[in-house]
Amino acid sequence: MICSVLGILRSSYYKDRKRVKPDKEKQDEALCGLIMEYHLTFDGILGYRRMTMFINRLNHKSYSPGYIYRLMKYLGISSRIRRKKKNRKLVKPDYVAENILNRDFSARKPNEKWLTDVTEFSIPVDSRRLYLSAIMDIYDNSIIEFEFSFRNNNELVFKMFDRAVQKHPEAKPIFHSDRGFQYTSIVFKTKLQKAKMTESMSRVGKCIDNGPMESFFGKLKSEMFYSKKFESIEDLLQKIRNYIRFYNEERYQEVLGCLTPIEYRNQASICA
Repeated sequence: MICSVLGILRSSYYKDRKRVKPDKEKQDEALCGLIMEYHLTFDGILGYRRMTMFINRLNHKSYSPGYIYRLMKYLGISSRIRRKKKNRKLVKPDYVAENILNRDFSARKPNEKWLTDVTEFSIPVDSRRLYLSAIMDIYDNSIIEFEFSFRNNNELVFKMFDRAVQKHPEAKPIFHSDRGFQYTSIVFKTKLQKAKMTESMSRVGKCIDNGPMESFFGKLKSEMFYSKKFESIEDLLQKIRNYIRFYNEERYQEVLGCLTPIEYRNQASICA
């Protein structure tokens, strides 16, 4: 009766019942289950490359990114796409430094090159704007210090910088930033000189000169901010803190050999 209703041959029905699944099909089904699980667990932030890293590391496998991509495409799963950054009005600074870094985003050891920048957040339930200032170590892409404020002012950057120096008193890195007013102030220049750091600044309108820092902010907003709802500004603050901890301690990076920034940094300490 079922075959008659569905319009299929009885022989086809019995053939399907006796069919033994090939090992490849069983593997595909198991991987599709993992992909769905990780997609939900990590809130849709994993593209096919990072999904491959998580599956391989957490399950001790060595699947190719192309294989995982095909399964994700079959399941209709993809990571959230970053929004295009808006162009901002450029203001001529009073003091600028040379672009010493010159897009050389490589480092042989921790605390050799630091990047910094400020980004902003706003949510419908609160009229205030939240600003996040952060410092990244290029060696392992880790966020070594950050600070929040409801005002984009010198204090935001200075407090963050002072804590970073206190945490890493031996560090004498190239300190690279854009030409924001905080970094072009004489006070900040004096702080850098006192810490014996070498100042470097991006060229006008060339955000790619600070590419890794811009990339981090893009990941943060794409993976935990855009398309999300927050109950309060305090909720947003806590979610950002949680993400930075996740980014440093749990988020694998292909450029770091599928390690997290902290794992990669710890390796350097062991080898030193």
